[in-house]
Amino acid sequence: MRQLPLAIAPGPAPGFDNFVPGTNAAALAALRRRPLPATPLYLWGETGTGKTHLLQALARELRDGEGASIGAFGVRSSAPWAWDETWRAVLIDDCESLDAAQQHAAFALFVEAQGAQVPLVAAGRLPPVDLPLREDLRTRLGFGLVFQLQPPTEAEVRAALRREADRRGIFLSDELMRWVMLRHARDLGSLMGLLDRLDVYALERQRAVTVPLLREMLGSEAPAD
Repeated sequence: MRQLPLAIAPGPAPGFDNFVPGTNAAALAALRRRPLPATPLYLWGETGTGKTHLLQALARELRDGEGASIGAFGVRSSAPWAWDETWRAVLIDDCESLDAAQQHAAFALFVEAQGAQVPLVAAGRLPPVDLPLREDLRTRLGFGLVFQLQPPTEAEVRAALRREADRRGIFLSDELMRWVMLRHARDLGSLMGLLDRLDVYALERQRAVTVPLLREMLGSEAPAD
């Protein structure tokens, strides 16, 4: 029987302070501005650039830091999306994947938000002009502030991974870092998830984090034939 660890250092909640800005400083500054601009703000970029991280960071700061009520929606949010007059912001993620009912709901929220001068922040993988959405919604997503997010450089990814490992009390050798960067997806979200699983795996087995341990863990996660 495997022994379960009594305590595992959880990954930090998405926040502005643990976002790796790289070349995305302008987008980060716009989201940290108070009050948020009443015109729509749209973030776009490939997977791993931090779109969802930034939306979650904004939601956390508004809710926990400022005590604000917000509306947060995405592809998993069943329509209709009812408007709430107490909201101080509306957030919509995964815009490229919204179905017809969700698009209708998002457009209705746009109308309500604009009428009430409530900021609306949205994100998607594509620029507004290329989104597979109804024209009136696509147009509204594009007429405000639009920021294309760029992924962090390899050096920034390495530095962020080492900072998180240090926070957890894990030593990442140069050998392990090279192995990971050569064989694993390099987006920071995937790497942080890998580190989280590796932390749990090492604690369960009371072993140091090494390349052999990582390979063992990945082998145990591989689906059986």
